[in-house]
Parts: sequence; structure tokens; C-alpha cells
Amino acid sequence: MLSAFHHTLQPEPAGRPHNASCPAGGRPAGDKRFRLPVNLRSASPWAYRISYDPTRYPKYIPEAYCLCKGCLMGIFGEENFHFRSTPVYMPTVILRRTSSCAGGRYVYTEDYVTIPVGCTCVPEQEKEAESVNSSIDKQEMKLLVSQNKPSSE
Repeated sequence: MLSAFHHTLQPEPAGRPHNASCPAGGRPAGDKRFRLPVNLRSASPWAYRISYDPTRYPKYIPEAYCLCKGCLMGIFGEENFHFRSTPVYMPTVILRRTSSCAGGRYVYTEDYVTIPVGCTCVPEQEKEAESVNSSIDKQEMKLLVSQNKPSSE
């Protein structure tokens, strides 16, 4: 299974220095014969690290991590800090080995974990406590909630 990730596996930078591996400004302008994998062509590029846990099945799970703080924009892929790269998570089921044995075999229990599978680009949140439209949004939500309430309440 891990061989499918061999082209994108990179060790995570020690101490996560700011944008240590971000490929900003490095987009080639033309040759379509050579296509990078989608995780490196993304506006929020990511790589994978392998998570290892001997008490878990599977023992090895590839986990995505974002390569940039901002997002790569424009034809040359300059990093734009008005946006931020953020992980995309997916819930999944694993088996966790317990300390008990049955018939000389380990006993496993089902466990639900959230795994980062990629990164996406989102607008950076503004510093203000509320946006201009937040009061309108709240009024619309109150109206929707009041319309859906039974009249006996």
C-alpha cells in the first residue's frame, strides 16, 4: 500500500520551520508531458509522512501535511497569505490491539480516528470579531429556526 505514496513521501521538516518545503514560485510554464502528482500541483500542496503504531492495524498509515502556510496563486504560483493552507481530514476505522489475549491471539477493538488526507485553500479569517454580513446571517438563521419550530413551543 505504501508504494502508492513513494513519489510524495517526504520527511516532515524538523520543528516545522516556516514554509521549509513550500514550492512557491516554482510552477513550470509549459511542458505537459511531465505532470506532477495532484498533491504538488494543488494551490495548497501537501506531502505525506508515515504514521507508525505497532498496536494499530494497519500499523502504517500515510498522513498528509501542508507544505505551505499560504496558498499558491497566479500563473507562477506565488504564495498568497490572504489565504491559508489547511488539512482536510477523513474519519476512518482502525483496529486497536488490547492488552488481553484470547486463545493465544491478540484481541483487537474497533477505533475511529481522523486522518489528514490532503490540504485545501481557505480565506484567511479577518481580525474583526464579526464580519459586515454576520448580523444579516444571524437574522436569517433566527428566521429559519423560528419557521421550523412547532407552534406549541
